[in-house]
Amino acid sequence: MYNTVFVIIILIIVFDFVLERVLDYLNSKSINPELPDELKDVYDADQYRRQQEYKKVNDRFSFITSSFSFTIIMLMLFLGGFSLVDSWARGITEHPVLVVLLFFAILAVASDIINTPFSIYDIFVIEERFGFNKTTPKTYVLDKIKGWGIGALIGGGLLALVVWFYEQTGSMFWIYAWIAATVFSVSMAMFYSSLIVPLFNKQTPLPEGELREAINNFSKAAGFKLENIYVIDGSKRSTKANAYFSGLGPKKRIVLYDTLIHDLTTEEIVAVLAHEIGHYKKKHTLVGIIIGIAQAGITLFILSLLIDNPALSEALGSERTGFHLGLIAFGILYSPISLVTGLLMNHVSRRNEYAADKFVKDHDHAEDLIRALKKLSSKNLNNLTPHPVYVFFHHSHPTLLQRIHALKKI
Repeated sequence: MYNTVFVIIILIIVFDFVLERVLDYLNSKSINPELPDELKDVYDADQYRRQQEYKKVNDRFSFITSSFSFTIIMLMLFLGGFSLVDSWARGITEHPVLVVLLFFAILAVASDIINTPFSIYDIFVIEERFGFNKTTPKTYVLDKIKGWGIGALIGGGLLALVVWFYEQTGSMFWIYAWIAATVFSVSMAMFYSSLIVPLFNKQTPLPEGELREAINNFSKAAGFKLENIYVIDGSKRSTKANAYFSGLGPKKRIVLYDTLIHDLTTEEIVAVLAHEIGHYKKKHTLVGIIIGIAQAGITLFILSLLIDNPALSEALGSERTGFHLGLIAFGILYSPISLVTGLLMNHVSRRNEYAADKFVKDHDHAEDLIRALKKLSSKNLNNLTPHPVYVFFHHSHPTLLQRIHALKKI
């Protein structure tokens, strides 16, 4: 007989699936055959038809993959799949830490096997068809292997530490887990680009020349000390362009995709970097880390109140209470709260984007940024008319039209 927690879990999963399908439907119907006047120079007629086709293909693919995932999780719940994996793990060892690691390792491997065909189709069929893919089969396989290694080392290590805290301190484990999560978050913020990224991409210092001189001149004018400017070989996997800021204090660095340097003028690149510098100057990066740490603490505290409840494990079909089973059940039960906090964070993120754009405008690079954003949107075949409700739920950035209006506002 299914308990109350099981019923709630099913309702949450169904609600989430239906919500996403409604949002996707609204977004698919928001495509306008005529672009607003401010955006008509982003695409010509042929390019716009190509962008619409790209979106339709991705929408269909997203529906198939999400429906498949929904079916799998439902089968796991109704057929006792999680309980079965638990019994396999316990059949190998009864050590509490190893049971949890084996349990999630089995799920991770099974999930990867199931999802790999979809990943291959996305990269080598859809992205290839529209001219984005530059990933070779060799690179894809090596990325997989490296991803497994990092996941096992970092993810497995943190999970083992949390379970060990739980075994040693009981419901007080959340405090120690929070400290560990905080150290990890700050470490990743500072060292991600220098430790993790090099495993997948080559980063080289931006050579001396017109672009570096222009960036240095802007940094000095903006009162921003910047020594680490790197170029990453993004073209190794895709033609899409990007740039990002990472690190804190002396470890901060600007990273430019080689595709970005190829597609934009010097003035446009400086404007893009000015936007990233604006985030740092206005402490968006630091505040984001602090908010993330606070959210982790609250989540871990609530988890500590519920993890020992046998109803969580029973909801997944097991008669034995287990940290790992409780963790999965809790993750699903907590998702409505995650939805609300995600909406709030998206709202904050969009406000931060406007603030960073204003920083660019205040330094007289508004028109350069507008041209850059238009070029990047065209290059990446971005949807220029997303539905407002979809934007509210999913977009961490304002739409291109909203950003242009804000940048041109007197």
